[in-house]
Amino acid sequence: MTSLPQHPSEGTERPRPSLVVARAAWALAEAGIEAPRAEAELLAAYVLDVPRGRLALADGFTAAQLDRFHTLLDRRIAREPLQHLTGTAGFRRLELSVGPGVFVPRPETELLAGWGVEQGRRRSHPLVVDLCSGSGAIALSVAQELPGARVVAVERSPAALDWLRRNAADRAAAGDTPIEVVAADVTDPELLAELVGRVDVLLCNPPYVPRSVVVSPDVAGHDPDEAVFGGVDGLAVIRPVIARAAELLRPGGLLGIEHDDTHGTAVPGLLSADGRFEAVEDHPDLTDRPRFATASHRADGQRPAAGTAWQTGSS
Repeated sequence: MTSLPQHPSEGTERPRPSLVVARAAWALAEAGIEAPRAEAELLAAYVLDVPRGRLALADGFTAAQLDRFHTLLDRRIAREPLQHLTGTAGFRRLELSVGPGVFVPRPETELLAGWGVEQGRRRSHPLVVDLCSGSGAIALSVAQELPGARVVAVERSPAALDWLRRNAADRAAAGDTPIEVVAADVTDPELLAELVGRVDVLLCNPPYVPRSVVVSPDVAGHDPDEAVFGGVDGLAVIRPVIARAAELLRPGGLLGIEHDDTHGTAVPGLLSADGRFEAVEDHPDLTDRPRFATASHRADGQRPAAGTAWQTGSS
């Protein structure tokens, strides 16, 4: 167990949250955690069962609470994801249940979800499909923010499906528009055959990390490999998703795909090369790195003449 220095004035009094958090932040920083103060506060708020913003007003830790806090702190120092320790992950306006077997949603994916919501607002009752849904972060955000939408979430992993269905049930119980959960492989050429030519917005956060990339300790051994790595070049899932999206989208329908920061040219290039998309654009994440590509299904449904190619803004 992590040994944190004891304050000499504590005696038998319950340790104040401010002191416990300060010491934990120091230990987390020593372990190389990027946001040690924030994570220490989140762990303390979780153990004390208070909102993070009210930690300063909370009672001190009981002995049992302090033991529990130290146990969780040790696990975080060992690089177990914070979200696995608390059992939840924040995403846009949602708190989602997560844990072993499902990919923990990242802040950068909120940008793709937000883009999808904005596109969906253009229709009164859009049909939105979320491929590689995982915990349901994108699908459930769309359903909450576009209550008139029909949202279909597709996931193949049995473990991830358990989390997806749990989150979907929780959000429906909270009053959000229920989503439809489909157990299927997004690379199946017959995926969602009943929706061909009908989808208004298709969103996908697929596994896209090239296999040779060494991921952080928080990812390795915790996020499922099949949700992280996308083959040798990171595009093994993206290629068939683009091909199927071209079949599922209605004329003028919109596609958004998250990708690795090394794919800022490759994914738009694949969209252009398919020939059934136009208005291809790449978008940066919060750190200005290439993060997701968008495109519109050609209204005429035809492929352009050979030789038409997507170009970056710097070309």
